[in-house]
Amino acid sequence: MHERKQTMADLAHAFVAMPGGFGTFDELFEIVTWAQIAIHSKPVGLLDTDGYFGPLVALVDHAIAEGFVPADQRALLVVRRDAEELLDALAAYVLPVLGRKWVEPKER
Repeated sequence: MHERKQTMADLAHAFVAMPGGFGTFDELFEIVTWAQIAIHSKPVGLLDTDGYFGPLVALVDHAIAEGFVPADQRALLVVRRDAEELLDALAAYVLPVLGRKWVEPKER
């Protein structure tokens, strides 16, 4: 699985997750983590068909509110309901300047 993800990352100009299951979530969060720790600087998008990813985005926002994810890292996910709008947003994407990669335990 790791070799498949590495090949995908090497060949991609951007990443788009569409509604799926655990494999999709695994690939999505691994590629977001790679962006978080500067392994790549490519945009990561969610095609939020019929609001499918709404609960996942809410979970990310909850992790930010609880202090487990720095707020500036929310910009690592580009979320749109329309495919054309998502592709336009990914084409215009500028990697955010991220502050801290980690949250210290005393900061939680």
